Amino acid sequence: MFTLPQEESRAPATGLGSASTRDSNYGDGLERECSRKPDQKLPDPCDPTAMFSSNSSYLSSRGGIIKWFWDSAEEGYRTYHMDEYDEDKNPSGIINLGTSENKLCFDLLSRRLSQSDMLRVEPSLLQYPDWRGHLFLREEVARFLSFYCKSPVPLKPENVVVLNGCASLFSALATVLCEVGEAFLIPAPYYGAITQHVCLYGNVRLVCVHLDSEVTGLDTRPFQLTVEKLEMALQRAHSEGVKVKGLILINPHNPLGDIYSPGELRDYLEFAKRHELHVMVDEVYMLSVFEKSAAYCSVLSLEGLPDPQRTHVMWATSKDFGMSGLRFGTLYTENRDVATAVASLCRYHGLSGLVQYQMAQLLQDRDWINQVYLPENHARLKAAHTYVTGELRALGIPFLSGGAGFFIWVDLRKYLPEATFKEEMLLWRCFLDNKVLLSCGKTFECKEPGWFRLVFSDKAHRLCLGATTWVGDT
Repeated sequence: MFTLPQEESRAPATGLGSASTRDSNYGDGLERECSRKPDQKLPDPCDPTAMFSSNSSYLSSRGGIIKWFWDSAEEGYRTYHMDEYDEDKNPSGIINLGTSENKLCFDLLSRRLSQSDMLRVEPSLLQYPDWRGHLFLREEVARFLSFYCKSPVPLKPENVVVLNGCASLFSALATVLCEVGEAFLIPAPYYGAITQHVCLYGNVRLVCVHLDSEVTGLDTRPFQLTVEKLEMALQRAHSEGVKVKGLILINPHNPLGDIYSPGELRDYLEFAKRHELHVMVDEVYMLSVFEKSAAYCSVLSLEGLPDPQRTHVMWATSKDFGMSGLRFGTLYTENRDVATAVASLCRYHGLSGLVQYQMAQLLQDRDWINQVYLPENHARLKAAHTYVTGELRALGIPFLSGGAGFFIWVDLRKYLPEATFKEEMLLWRCFLDNKVLLSCGKTFECKEPGWFRLVFSDKAHRLCLGATTWVGDT
């Protein structure tokens, strides 16, 4: 049994209590990136050959950078898949609490996806589709988003583009909105794979808006995003000669579980309008808000978007419907030029006609979604969350959790001998050596070493096994 290191006398600089949450009390592959050395830097997308040269004579400089992302982020992911826990075949294997997947509702999904109405084969489904997606699916997506995003007016299918997941969406939008070397602002910590999504094709960079765990000034919660912080990050980028073309918002947030209020969303959108910035809003966890006290507001629910031509919303079934392997994502934008440009890239990122038909059948089944799936999914997420947070409280480990998503942002800074990312990586490796895979804060560009993302959306017996790693004299 692995015992956490003895906590250091250094007290963490935070406004959190010993078990504070906001309610008063890697797939995604991110776990691979914890093994990246703290001093490793991303290649400069403005001049990829300046600090980087491929060790392969077969690859272009661009190909070398793409390979570099894979090679530099491999250890944890490879180790996990070589020793993956299986109740029957490998009961002493690694428990994955690092990848943000919902593993709680396979029984519900398998029954629904196996019903007879899900299987249909006709010529149009086997032929090349409209690259934006079949019209029947885009119509269903528009109705689905209108209902669940609580849009004040019905959303239009001509503003919908369908492709194989939000990773492809980030990549496509970065490519069509930015020139090489331009940038998006993004609040940090953030879902770290976005770095690859915008860089690999478009050679677009990210400018971090670093957030603090300590509540100071006008902040009301840890890691709070404000317009003042956005303005400062934008000015800093300009002073460094970096042209910023947009802002990325994740709502509900990954990894914080934060939910932006309607007022905050409008403030961020007004900021973007003042500076003529595009806003990419990732709402992939919008139906995974399991705390009844946590009120979620979609950007599409706002009356009169400040700049609708520069506001682009994405959603997918990978999180809310536990289908990360099916690869379905959708973009909603009123900007026809952006929609057309992204649709042109969909010839490389499209879905088969059979999958499009299945998705349309699923999204239109409002009775099953509202009466069966969502209530049970929320109940299971809540139960798993309650168990894990209870274990953390018992150990006196501080954490943040906003009642949305699949993860808890855990503060392990007091277990670092020194406040460095080297020590954070060593702690991450201790967990991995003791059969638990987590995602460390450096993966999310958190500026404070010692924060970890712990995914709780898993079956009880795996959570219980993972929790034994935390038990010890802390």
